[in-house]
Amino acid sequence: MSTIITLCLGFIHLNAQSNEPIVIGSKHHITSDILSEERAYWISLPESYKDEFKSYKKYPVLILLDGNTHFHFASGMVNSMSSGNSDKREIPEMIVIGVLNVNRERDFTPDKIITKRKNETGGGDNFLSFIETELIPKIDSEFRTAPYRILVGHSLGGLITAHSYLQQNSLFNSFISIDPSFGTWDEKVMDEKLNNSTNEILNKPLYIATANWGQRNLRNRDRHIRFFELLNSKTKNLNAYHQYYPSKNHSSVVLPAFYDGLNFIFKGYNKSYRQVDNFEKFINHYQEFSIRNSYDFKPPEELVNRIAYHLMRSNDKLVKKEALKFFELNAKNYPQSYNVFDSLGEAYYILNNRNEAIENFTISLELNPENENALEMINKLKDADGKNK
Repeated sequence: MSTIITLCLGFIHLNAQSNEPIVIGSKHHITSDILSEERAYWISLPESYKDEFKSYKKYPVLILLDGNTHFHFASGMVNSMSSGNSDKREIPEMIVIGVLNVNRERDFTPDKIITKRKNETGGGDNFLSFIETELIPKIDSEFRTAPYRILVGHSLGGLITAHSYLQQNSLFNSFISIDPSFGTWDEKVMDEKLNNSTNEILNKPLYIATANWGQRNLRNRDRHIRFFELLNSKTKNLNAYHQYYPSKNHSSVVLPAFYDGLNFIFKGYNKSYRQVDNFEKFINHYQEFSIRNSYDFKPPEELVNRIAYHLMRSNDKLVKKEALKFFELNAKNYPQSYNVFDSLGEAYYILNNRNEAIENFTISLELNPENENALEMINKLKDADGKNK
């Protein structure tokens, strides 16, 4: 394994110890029995991954095709969209895997194309088998991954992404197909591919982006539209979106489509803490979000904590009781987080529930012996109890 270093800043007035590299990922290799070759991939881990007291967290995985081209901007964008305070987080933190190319013509074409000259097309299913039965299990065994996976591809990569979307037993939960090259998917082929589509397939989120190539590529754009409309005709509840970018060409569409695709998949993942005042509505919102994504997404820990503290500041006793529900929800969903029990202890302290406060501060201290606030609050409550006696 080697490290990917993107930037190293050094200023004349700083000493050498200040010139620390900024690292966005690491390089890895795997020998594929299916493809009979060695494959390279790059990995970017979330900011919180190495936090000692967040080792309970597991992360969705984003598989990015053409990783050698798109890894740097994609990992940076995922990090930006998933970091910061709770109001700014548009998506959950994720592990980004950039798969480097060996033979795009072979790996990204699901069907053999008959041409006068010999070609290597038609290896798409083998490539997907490599991803799903060799690469993903290796990633799962070495990193704290959640069983939620996104496949992202552009051009021919978008073609194999669309093909993967139509597979009944795909390991992927959602898909971003950016300006897919549908050159070989005429009406007959498209109809055949969608004949076996089921509601289970069509319930998975799919984002399709189409660039503007002018007159040169109207046929490809028309095929995107037909593909989307054909999907739409198969079900009343299609979980897909098609976006046309009139000001972007085949190359420049990648970055905005990647951002918009993630926003489509995770629409509703985050909420403003100021707009939440009802516990049941909040729970229902994330249940509906989870159903849409076919995966149990728990409300983000940081968001729930912020909502709870916001409500706890109210002078209304009923609102304070509503706040307690949010604190308790976090303790239920994240039982290995010292911070949620510290917060729950503070909530019980504010509500004058001494025993419950001590109990939760104690749990927090057990999870993190360095939590000075929990220790201080336990001593404070016990001292107060002793004086009262």
